[in-house]
Amino acid sequence: MARRPSTALLIVDMFSRFDFPGADALAPAAENAARQIRRLRDHFDDQGWPVIYANDNFSDWKRDFRQQVEQCQRDGGTAARIATTLSPLPGHYFVLKPKHSAFLASPLPILLAKLGVRRLCLTGMTADSCVLATALDANAREFEVVVALEAVAAMPSQKRRALAVLADSGAARVVRLSSLVSA
Repeated sequence: MARRPSTALLIVDMFSRFDFPGADALAPAAENAARQIRRLRDHFDDQGWPVIYANDNFSDWKRDFRQQVEQCQRDGGTAARIATTLSPLPGHYFVLKPKHSAFLASPLPILLAKLGVRRLCLTGMTADSCVLATALDANAREFEVVVALEAVAAMPSQKRRALAVLADSGAARVVRLSSLVSA
């Protein structure tokens, strides 16, 4: 009997200072996604499955991931609420990424190989940028990719289009969060 592929939760770019154009409009969707990601993260923790954060480095090449989380907490507002909701636990992994895809010029492929991961549950923001790029790269690397519908943030029309691209192309299965936490 074939062994079920190891699954990891990948949380993309949820630690943000929300200092970019359109941030105020995106904030409610991001906060809602953070609450749903937390539900999923708690489920992965309960199962003993890997949780990996992949985050932009805010163009500060001297800052590490934990410093980014702390900066978001100090910033207040949406940044702090999300950082508090999703603050990493000691057993969680993280990688910093310089561009859209969590795979591009990051140690993510090596980490996934070391963990024996072949299936990614993808969450984060934004659906039409970094989540989309990461999902397409994961598919190209022959990972099974599942995107949790309620656990990705974007403006509604962009989110619908990006998730349709993933589903229609076969690059990822887009599923309801309830199907993942009940499995």
